[in-house]
Amino acid sequence: MTVVLAPLPGRVVALADVPDPVFAQQMVGSGVAIEPARGQGPLTVVAPISGKILKLHPHAFVIFGEKATGVLVHIGIDTVKLEGDGFTLIAAEGDTVDAGDPIVSFDPAHIDTTGYSAICPVVV
Repeated sequence: MTVVLAPLPGRVVALADVPDPVFAQQMVGSGVAIEPARGQGPLTVVAPISGKILKLHPHAFVIFGEKATGVLVHIGIDTVKLEGDGFTLIAAEGDTVDAGDPIVSFDPAHIDTTGYSAICPVVV
């Protein structure tokens, strides 16, 4: 069994409540979402499992761990359209990380100002 850590502080939300049908209908996989904490300034999103960063974008990343376990962390909904604005990469694609290592930082309040949802699906 692989333990998946919360990659950022906030409130756990059911995937069914995510405002995107791809995540809400679990087309990508099962998991939960996290409504990020606000008022703390930028948040650091950490690796939820130990493994290799298979894919890394400013708004999303996939870590492939032991026993063929992959975890997708998607920061916000439709935030790919921000083209990296408001995100700071800390790690690099191909890095080997331990659970809890920093991957990217962002400010949920900045995403709020763009009109996109800052909710973060975490999918296995």
